Amino acid sequence: MKLVFTKSNLLSAINIVLKAVPGKTTMPILECILIDATNDGITFTANDTELGIETKVTGDVIEKGMIAIDAKFFSEIIRKLPDSEITITSDSMYNVEINCEKSKFHIQGKSGEDFSFIPNIERDKVIYLSQFTLRDIIKQTIFCTADNESNKLMTGELMEVKNNKLRLVALDGHRIAIRKVELKESFDNVRVVIPGKTLSEISKILTGGVEDEVKIFFTNNHVLFEFDQTIVVSRLIEGEYFKIDQMLSNDYATKVSVNKSEFLNCIDRASLLIREGDKKPIIVGINDGVMELKIKSMAGSMNESLFVEKEGKDILIGFNPKFFMDALRAIDDETITFYTVNPKAPCFIRNEEESYIYLILPVNFVN
Repeated sequence: MKLVFTKSNLLSAINIVLKAVPGKTTMPILECILIDATNDGITFTANDTELGIETKVTGDVIEKGMIAIDAKFFSEIIRKLPDSEITITSDSMYNVEINCEKSKFHIQGKSGEDFSFIPNIERDKVIYLSQFTLRDIIKQTIFCTADNESNKLMTGELMEVKNNKLRLVALDGHRIAIRKVELKESFDNVRVVIPGKTLSEISKILTGGVEDEVKIFFTNNHVLFEFDQTIVVSRLIEGEYFKIDQMLSNDYATKVSVNKSEFLNCIDRASLLIREGDKKPIIVGINDGVMELKIKSMAGSMNESLFVEKEGKDILIGFNPKFFMDALRAIDDETITFYTVNPKAPCFIRNEEESYIYLILPVNFVN
């Protein structure tokens, strides 16, 4: 095999597929990137058996072939080479030579035949949306997925399609994030749970163009994302997702509208007094026209007031400040509205169209 690349094209492809290389594995072949130039063009592939990424690479094929190269080692070498033409050759004994200007590396590769190839996915059930939209709704919900593997469903997000509406839902036991978007046409109904890791990595690869389309294909066990010159295949999380609609309510005793930036900045300032591991809540007191925020910790205390529009009862309620900041940062609106019933009931942040809904559970506190 003999291939010639520009450094930028080579590094771009490596960075894309690296996201599917496992950090730890008992199978050394999975620590590799597969370089396949046996057919038309060149493809790079990485696969950790849960998530697989394949991307086409712009380059010249002088001699066809296939080789698996240790991903971390390969990427570090390419990063440190001059910004010039790079030639990669391999022989029948899987010896790899990398040449760039006056630099020459010899490393040992592995047989490409031993690589764990990405499963072939049937492309029947599909939806289309813009890369910009998909990237946005992932970033606006992904922070609500849980790291705790004890409940696998919480580590993923529900993707639900009904007619021309797509809903993405994440929850971690303390809060819920929901984003809804309208698709350009109606599709078959879909209800799957996609691993949070998959969605997080996809959001980093997407170029984000409004006119650039991504196709998403669904089977019983897998989801496939196809965009630009890249495909991402992921296993789905098995199990029945939580009954989200039963957790949502339009009832409220207090409705508050407030400038989002002022509210966010105020909570951010209060968070300066919270040390790592400290679970002190921010206490929000709402009276006619005024919202007072208080926090008291070992580091000190803070009081600040904001002008608000309020309907309904006065209320004093406590929250984890991080949860509120995460939600506010995911909202683009200048003014946000939140609803609550009492100090022990969930708080809902939503707009009139309900294109976004954030549910945050309150925290008990001693006044």
